[in-house]
Parts: sequence; C-alpha cells; structure tokens
Amino acid sequence: MDLGKGLRTAMAKLTGAKLVDEAAVKEFLRDVQRVLIANDVPVKLVFELSKRIEKSVLGEEQAKGLSLREQVVRSIYDELVALLGEKYEPDLKPRRILLLGLYGSGKTTTCGKLAQFYKKRGLSAALVCADTDRPAAYQQLQQLGAKCGAPFHGIENEKDVKKILQKHLPLIKEDIIIVDSAGRSGFDEELVKQLKTIVDEVQPQEKILVMSADIGQTAARQATEFHQAVGLTGVIITKLDGSGKGGGALAACHAAKVPVLFIGLGEKLEDLQAFDSKKFVGRLLGFPDFEALMEKIKEVGEQEKLQETEMDKLTLGAFYSQLKAARKMGPLSSVFGMMGMQDMPADMMKTSEDKLKRYEAIISSMTKYERDNAECLRKQKGRIERVAKGAGVKPEEVRELLTQFEKMANLVNGFKKNRGLRKKLEKMLGKSGMDMNKLQGMMGGG
Repeated sequence: MDLGKGLRTAMAKLTGAKLVDEAAVKEFLRDVQRVLIANDVPVKLVFELSKRIEKSVLGEEQAKGLSLREQVVRSIYDELVALLGEKYEPDLKPRRILLLGLYGSGKTTTCGKLAQFYKKRGLSAALVCADTDRPAAYQQLQQLGAKCGAPFHGIENEKDVKKILQKHLPLIKEDIIIVDSAGRSGFDEELVKQLKTIVDEVQPQEKILVMSADIGQTAARQATEFHQAVGLTGVIITKLDGSGKGGGALAACHAAKVPVLFIGLGEKLEDLQAFDSKKFVGRLLGFPDFEALMEKIKEVGEQEKLQETEMDKLTLGAFYSQLKAARKMGPLSSVFGMMGMQDMPADMMKTSEDKLKRYEAIISSMTKYERDNAECLRKQKGRIERVAKGAGVKPEEVRELLTQFEKMANLVNGFKKNRGLRKKLEKMLGKSGMDMNKLQGMMGGG
C-alpha cells in the first residue's frame, strides 16, 4: 500500500470509530508506524514521530475546542510536515544551476523541466550538455531544449568537458543557465573529479542532486556523499508519482539536512513542483488542496478561454470544459487528488478518452437550462431518456455522469457555503500555518 493510501486508511479507521479514546489513539499510531516503515521511512524517525504525537495528544492538556479525534488529525499533520522539511521558494533571479545524479535518476529530463519551470515564471533559460559519458545525453537534452523553447549548447562527441564549457558559457545570455553533468551507476572518485572540474568552470549558484524516489532512505547516504564532494544546495526527488518509497526519500533528505527543492510528479515538462511539505502532507492525508485546484482551473481556463462564470459555479458545462482542459496538463488522478478525492474508485480515476467523448456527447444533448441546473435531470421524468437518445448512449451512462458530477459539485460548491466546515478546518489546521482566509477567498466564500 502506498504512503498516502495507507495514511488515509489509518485516519479513516480512527475518524470513523464510535469512540476515540487512548486505546484508539495508540492503535492508530501503530497503524501509522506500519505504513511509514513499509514505505521506507527510517525506523528511528518513525518512532520519534509517533512518540511526539502520543505526547501531544495524550500527555498534555487537550487543545481548547478540539475533540481528541481532531487533535490527533492536527498532530499527525504537524509531525509529518516537520518530518519532511521546509517549503522551498525559488529565487527568481539570474543564476547558474548544475544538476548532478547517478544513472536512472531522471537528471537530464529534469533539466528540461527546470527550464520550463523558470520560463513559465518569466525568466529565459538555456541548457548546456556537460555529460560527456552517456552517448544519448547530447541528443536528449537537445530535444528537451527544442520542446521547452530553451537554447541548447554542447559539442557532440566531445570528451573534454572543460573545452565544452569554456566555448559555450561566454555565449549564453539567458537568465537561467542549467548544466547537465555526467552520471554513473555508482558514486566513485572519477565522477567526483569530473564534477569538481565542472564546478570550477561553471561557478554555479546552485548545485542540485537529482534522485529517484524509489531509492527510499538510501537517499540520505547518496545526498551526503555528493554534498561532501561538491557542496550541494539541495535535491530534487523525481518519480514521486509512482514510488511507494517517496516518503522515505523525502524524510531521509531532511534528516541528512539537505533540503528538498523540487519534486517530480510525472513525465511531462510541467510535472515539476517547488516542494511544499504542507501541501504534500495535505494531499497524502486527503485534505483538499483548493488553492492548487483553482490555480489549475484558472491556468487551463486561460488556455481554453473559459468564461468567468465557469469559475464561479461548477455546472455540468463547466465541469466538462475544465476536465477536458485539465487532462492536457496531467493525469485526472492529480485533479481529483487536489479535491481530496485520492481514493475515488480506480475506474473513475482512469476515465478513458472514449468515456469522456461520451460525456461530451451527453452534455451536448442537454439544453442550456439542464447544463446549468443538473438536478432537474433526475427530478423531471423523461429528461434522462431524452438526453441519452440524443447522445446515442444508454440512460445508465447519463446517470453515471450525473453521479460523478454530483460528487464533485457537492464538494466544491458545498465548501464555499459551509462556514461551519471552514471554521472546523481552521481549528484543526490553523495553527499549522494553512491560510484558510486565502483558501476561502479563492473558493469565493463570504
């Protein structure tokens, strides 16, 4: 079971219990320990975390206005945030960045993602190939540069890395210079020697180690080795979308005092995020990340020229327009995850292109009134059958669409109206630094 699924299952067991007492809390902590250890979080850190939670919940006076159940939820959130480290806020100033890493870490691909990240924030970026060992590195980085619109520099088949850098660095005028270095199957003296040569020539403001999430707590040793060799400014953890050891890698880096700067969550150039432990833990625990959701909707809304009214209320028409646009920027599971719906049924998470086309046909068969007032479809006899006939689908498929839409509409529209829920979340999470006022404003709450 992956880290997020395991933690959410443990929390659901606790929050769903009829009675939450000391015994229930201790059982919850045992469940959390098993989940964290199974996901390669160092055992020492796991037991330290569980002891702090037990002390804060059972050993001290209960927080005013919070039930024991709510106090446990807040405590696990706070402790996981502390376990994984600080939020990283990239400095949007011209700089030279050197990426390091072993084979299979995703280092070269991350060069392209990093260029895309800074370009989206108004800075120009250039890519430099200083990997003279891997035959395909030159072509791969050249293709990534073309894909993200970043000028590429390198000398094909040249083995002298100093010659490459001395020729090309003076030619680069872009704000962000990203240098891709050679990797190895393991850390060795030859790699260290080459990296020191690159550092001397490039004089980078940032030296970032790229590591795959699947190495788990081994990340601490690897980060320490590279840090001792060239002095790291941070790490990037890739493949967090598909590895159960991601939590272990993040925790190990924090324990080794090497900050996590970015995380990779997919294959696309856009799938790189500045690390924010509060958002990351919130997603693991199933808390809706409405701020990220609204940013995503606004971004795709600009691309698809969605009307402002579509941002105000989630109707069937807006639902399809936003879902269709969001698919271009990442898997649907990511969009559902931002809504706190990570554990939706697998068939919903993996909605196929054919099914979305049928949804489009169904919505197109509706009148404007029906698209704006979805509840009338169930209330007024004959509407579902008429829509199904017009779309060439079965009535059951119309009802399936309505069911999925209603779940999301209830969550989004309900949160805006539910002052009580917002206050409860503020009680539970306010002391953890989550800005509920900002969240409320983005959701259009009063």
